[in-house]
Amino acid sequence: MSSFSLSADNPLFALYAVHATLLVFKMFLVVVLTARQRFAKKVFANPEDAKGSSAKVKLDDPDVERVRRAHLNDLENIPAFLFISFLYVATNPNLALATTLFRAFTGARVLHTFVYAVKPLPQPARGLAFFVGLGTTIYMAVQVLIHFW
Repeated sequence: MSSFSLSADNPLFALYAVHATLLVFKMFLVVVLTARQRFAKKVFANPEDAKGSSAKVKLDDPDVERVRRAHLNDLENIPAFLFISFLYVATNPNLALATTLFRAFTGARVLHTFVYAVKPLPQPARGLAFFVGLGTTIYMAVQVLIHFW
């Protein structure tokens, strides 16, 4: 059994590092999308943000709320994946399988944001993207339990 190494020389850890970074940047992008939507619609959540312009305070703009919900969904799913996938890498899984799982999750989260907040598509597009990501995280979590229990 090989030891777990937190270095770029460990291809599993390098895989984790790349996908974790991509996912964090993706979450930051949704913050920018939210701000863009607020400025485009001229609606803000706080009076001080609307002050001095023609903007207004509005907490229920459907376009802004759609992007915010996509961001909240990221905040519910990506941190759990980052934690579980780090533990999964510590189990020394097959590199090809781990690569497929990391790509599936990352791709699913990007697709989820696209079909939810950028170019809304009817269901089941968003649901499929969500469940691919959730299924990937659950699979990894089960493998961690099997390995360490």
